[in-house]
Amino acid sequence: MDGLRLVAALMVCLYHYAGRGGTVSASWHQTPARVFPTLSQVATYGCLGVQFFFVISGFVICMSGWGRTLGDFFRSRVARLYPAYWVALVLVTGAALAVPAVVHPVRLDEFLVNLTMLQQPMGASRVLGVCWTLWVEVRFYALFALFVVARGVTYRRVVLFCCVWTLAAAVCRTSGNTLTDQLVMPDYAPFFVGGLALYLIHRFGGDLLLWGIVAASWLLGQSNATRGLWHTGAHGDFVRSPYVILLIVTLAFAGVAAVALGWTRRANWPWLATAGALTYPFYLVHEHLGWFVIRVLHRGLGLPAWPTLGATVLGMLLLAWLMHRFVEKPFGPRLKKALRGRKLGSRSSRLGF
Repeated sequence: MDGLRLVAALMVCLYHYAGRGGTVSASWHQTPARVFPTLSQVATYGCLGVQFFFVISGFVICMSGWGRTLGDFFRSRVARLYPAYWVALVLVTGAALAVPAVVHPVRLDEFLVNLTMLQQPMGASRVLGVCWTLWVEVRFYALFALFVVARGVTYRRVVLFCCVWTLAAAVCRTSGNTLTDQLVMPDYAPFFVGGLALYLIHRFGGDLLLWGIVAASWLLGQSNATRGLWHTGAHGDFVRSPYVILLIVTLAFAGVAAVALGWTRRANWPWLATAGALTYPFYLVHEHLGWFVIRVLHRGLGLPAWPTLGATVLGMLLLAWLMHRFVEKPFGPRLKKALRGRKLGSRSSRLGF
């Protein structure tokens, strides 16, 4: 699973550096489609790494929620998400203040809202471009916590949750109700549900019901991805084929299915665990900070495009390692311990805190 996380993160990274226009074009001083004529045609599909992440997340969250109380689940998610996230906010804001030509810094009040990870529903400007996916993840955690973890994770409850969420997502797609769209997330629900069902297959073995849920999730997910991502792009620079989108979504489900079925047991190399640990901080910092590095190396120092691309990716991986080593490892457990705090009485105990 750690290897799949790394693949998904590198897909998104490649998309942000070479598979799209916009701000990164200013860092390269022209569209990446001209800087990397061949690579850009592949990199434009890297945005599907997000959907890949969601399938992985469904699998991992079901696994991590098993046997835990609601309080344990809440503390583990907060301790996992926030320390590196806060550091990434500070780093990107500092870079924006230093070189505002790449990304403009947000106002102080908006920066403070970003600390909560609730800037999306608050309508505040985002410090991190990728944080919209964190908001999707947080809503998934909340749904799974309230409807499954709160009463104890069991096979039947997860299956019921998968079925109800799939039906709700299908119905909400045509409802036109903004609130239900925010809560149910019809565009992304199939990927999480597919991951949940694949974990059940991993834990209990496959049967027609579970594989049926996975198949339905794949069918709905590929439709959502194709509908949302199949477009010609600005000036035809970044063309996506619906058939390639379908193939990548299929490979994402197949990759997690391979883990669920135990086909990857022999791939237990020690470096994979390290790579998996770097994925989250790398994902947080690679986009905006990477654009700063590209601008400095390519436009400022005149380094050719390919060495700039390689140096930027390696630099972001090094920064991710530093964040993991000096932020996540020491402060994640401390935050988790601090959140446990003092017992709040019998009512709190009944709620699982």
